[in-house]
Amino acid sequence: MVKRTSFEGDGCPVARSLEAIGDWWTLLIIREAMLGVRRFGEFQSKLGMAKNILSVRLRSMVDHGILALVPASDGSAYQEYVLTPKGRGLFPILVALRQWSEEFDDHPEEIATILVDRAKGRPIKKIELRAEDGRVLSLADTTLKPRRRSA
Repeated sequence: MVKRTSFEGDGCPVARSLEAIGDWWTLLIIREAMLGVRRFGEFQSKLGMAKNILSVRLRSMVDHGILALVPASDGSAYQEYVLTPKGRGLFPILVALRQWSEEFDDHPEEIATILVDRAKGRPIKKIELRAEDGRVLSLADTTLKPRRRSA
């Protein structure tokens, strides 16, 4: 088996984030957690994952502070997985991935759901990247520069 590269100490924030969420199973687990799934067996049945793979991914997500293990909400002896603030912070990323797929998928008519505003029942607008002054930015409008280090 190929050894996985670690990006934990990488200077790039994109690479660093992939340390915690860099495989498709993790993003699908997060999607299900955002839809209300909380128990190991529910994740397993919804995603059809092998139990050993699911166990490793859930443990890693707890270790990275994306999910927390809490006592079962029904008072049983089980534990449940709940999104932490760090986990809920992934919502715009999942929305961006969804919107990218809706725009560029070869068969968008096969996409089974649309994301709507719960209060109004209307589709949400496309996520936009904005400058501090409110201008919409594209790739051509941005650049990277070194971060100033404090002494």
